[in-house]
Amino acid sequence: MNFNENQDHTIPKTHPRYQSLKYRYKIIEGMKNLVVAEAGLIAHGRGECFDYIIGEKTTEIAKKAIYAAVASILLADRPVISVNGNVAALVPRELVLLSNIINIPLEINLFYQKEGRVKAIKNELQKAGAKEIYGIDPKKMTELYGLDSNRKKVELIADADLVMVPLEDGDRTEALKKLNKKVIAVDLNPLSRTSLWADITIVDNIVRTIPEMIKVAKEIGKLDNFQLREIVNKFDNKINIQNSLNSIVEYIKRQKKKHLKQ
Repeated sequence: MNFNENQDHTIPKTHPRYQSLKYRYKIIEGMKNLVVAEAGLIAHGRGECFDYIIGEKTTEIAKKAIYAAVASILLADRPVISVNGNVAALVPRELVLLSNIINIPLEINLFYQKEGRVKAIKNELQKAGAKEIYGIDPKKMTELYGLDSNRKKVELIADADLVMVPLEDGDRTEALKKLNKKVIAVDLNPLSRTSLWADITIVDNIVRTIPEMIKVAKEIGKLDNFQLREIVNKFDNKINIQNSLNSIVEYIKRQKKKHLKQ
């Protein structure tokens, strides 16, 4: 079945940018439904640029980070996944499935607090099968120390020992680290503040990362804590960032060489 942007336009699956356009229009639809902030479109476009230069696939480097991330979540006492509008628009079902498989709660946390957005995201997650969603009741919220933006308003994140922050802004990642929380980031830009501050940075597109995390969770979910710690201890995020940058450079070189031959 082809993906429809609207009644007048159909993108055939044979289109070379089919997948990219499909998710682009999910973001646009999310903005129309209040799930995505207007600035989320800019953020998504920026991410697409970085996706091009990693080859639009999950690299072996990213897979190693995913193993370390899943193992870390399984080892954590109070892990949480922070959910913003772009994540809810792009991978709601996959996010809920991952949450159920590794028993990690979902908490809505937004930079842009436009009226109706929290409710819209909650509805999107509920349609995807989420039973319990946090970050929706102001009476249960507290403020994260050292942060001035709207992201300071948190619920479970306040006491979490590990926070997964897909498509995150760097200021809160920095604040979380200063509060001694372990941070897992999903960011296509390996040099963003989020990537550099995080303990584990998955340099990949969220639409590929979450399904891959689900597969890994099924694979290592029954390992004991000793085996899980071995996976985590073998991971070094500084090396991961450097390898990710090297991978980008090598990909660009290959593309240049390929097109010079044409």
